[in-house]
Amino acid sequence: MKKVTIVGTGYVGLSNAVLLAQKYEVTALDIDSSKVNSINNRISPIEDKEIQDFLSNKTLVLTATTDKEQAFSGADFVIIATPTNYDTVTNSFDTSSVEGVVEAVLKINPDALIVIKSTIPVGYTEQLKERMGVTNIIFSPEFLREGKALYDNLYPSRIVVGEKSDRALEFANMLAHCAVKEDVDILTTHNTEAEAIKLFANTYLALRVAYFNELDSYAATHELDTSDIIKGVSLDPRIGNFYNNPSFGYGGYCLPKDTQQLLANYENVPQNLIQAVVSSNKTRKKFIANDILSKKPTTVGIYRLIMKAGSDNFRDSAIIDIIKQLRGEGLNVIIYEPNLTEKSYLGCNLINDLDNFGASSDVIVANRMTEDLNSFSNKVYTRDLSGVDY
Repeated sequence: MKKVTIVGTGYVGLSNAVLLAQKYEVTALDIDSSKVNSINNRISPIEDKEIQDFLSNKTLVLTATTDKEQAFSGADFVIIATPTNYDTVTNSFDTSSVEGVVEAVLKINPDALIVIKSTIPVGYTEQLKERMGVTNIIFSPEFLREGKALYDNLYPSRIVVGEKSDRALEFANMLAHCAVKEDVDILTTHNTEAEAIKLFANTYLALRVAYFNELDSYAATHELDTSDIIKGVSLDPRIGNFYNNPSFGYGGYCLPKDTQQLLANYENVPQNLIQAVVSSNKTRKKFIANDILSKKPTTVGIYRLIMKAGSDNFRDSAIIDIIKQLRGEGLNVIIYEPNLTEKSYLGCNLINDLDNFGASSDVIVANRMTEDLNSFSNKVYTRDLSGVDY
């Protein structure tokens, strides 16, 4: 049985760990002992229905640990899924967590094949191999949705591995072997092309979000029916009736940082569109804030900070910037977010009782409409048309 170690137990790491633990011996390494304990007790530390279902009901060869020596010794594959936040000063991902893992693996188990799944700049893997003086590092991008990470591994749109070799194909087939979907498309390419695939794919998704958001901004400004316009546009089969529900802007772990990184990679290449995708998201959030201000509320209630339904992630959620803009205009902002136990967030009072929250708000701002808000529907501000998150 192949031994696989996965470093990092966020959406990417834990979904891969659970997927592969169906048929392989998997060790999950994390510096957070509370996450490790949760996984060993078969409780998911992140919000993902399928992950929790598999932890509770499937036979998995999965152990979590904080011990590097235990994790790396004897591993055939080490998958790196540590966070690489975008650094606006250097205009690049902070890849220090990846490098730290690579150094530790090479010291403990230099024969393991190291597979990077953290998002990185284009050209990074080849530069890292040259700097470290090794050849056993490859890149394999992830195409996952938060809250649907394991589902997207069980039914993958494609599997991409950044090396044209038998070992790369073996790794790809391991992922496919654990999937439910049959006949998964597998693409082996070079590392740098694989890195580009990841950034271009996510930037296209961000572009599509931005496009329909700008359509909605136009419709709202001219008092047109956004739903009818989108329906008519999307009936063109080349466009399609999907990924077209307006929002306050794209957010989360991937799209904001990946679009910025791709833009940075265009430093010496002429472009207009990539910059527009990044700028459009800022413009949309400003439009939403101004539209809320036009209602002249005294107290604005923010319903949920999460980026989308089924996620527990606030990072780069569009609503965060909107809160900052509203507070900058002197408005009193209150927040309903059951995932938080603190009394305040971003200087705003947290109200955990939904009825109290609704009664205290002049306007309730909701990126997505839910049944929870039905009794306050006359107060809700949203651009949501269908309640669908992608």
